[in-house]
Amino acid sequence: MENRHHQQQQSQSQKPEPNMDPPSTCLEPTQDSSGVDSSESKPSFNQNDLVKALEVVERDSIAIADSFSSLFASLRLALSEATNSSVDHMHCFSDAAGRIQESVLDAATKGNRYINSCLRLNEEMKGAENLASQLKFLRRNVDALDTAVNKLVRPP
Repeated sequence: MENRHHQQQQSQSQKPEPNMDPPSTCLEPTQDSSGVDSSESKPSFNQNDLVKALEVVERDSIAIADSFSSLFASLRLALSEATNSSVDHMHCFSDAAGRIQESVLDAATKGNRYINSCLRLNEEMKGAENLASQLKFLRRNVDALDTAVNKLVRPP
């Protein structure tokens, strides 16, 4: 793309610069030999003046066409660059959204594992409550036996 732009610039730089102040296409009034302005009575058009005027119009037309051509080439290049930039941004956005989606799925999977582990632990703790009540009962029996043994071994 840059190569095409460079070629356009080179081709534009090889063209001769149009005369920025071409002669006017308006015919100026002519004076006759007596010094009187003859444009008021009848404008005189000779073939040379007409050819010169057409040359000026043609030069102006070519300069305008070149100017429009350059403008459209610049606009085409700017639009192409903007489009490429937009496409690049869309790819970047798509990649980022994909990575975020993967991270969210990974976090959700780990969260589900954690919740399931908590539920299993809760179920196991229910069994531990039964075991704890049995241990309390055994502890009271051991304490009672210990007290009885201490009374037998150490009389008052």
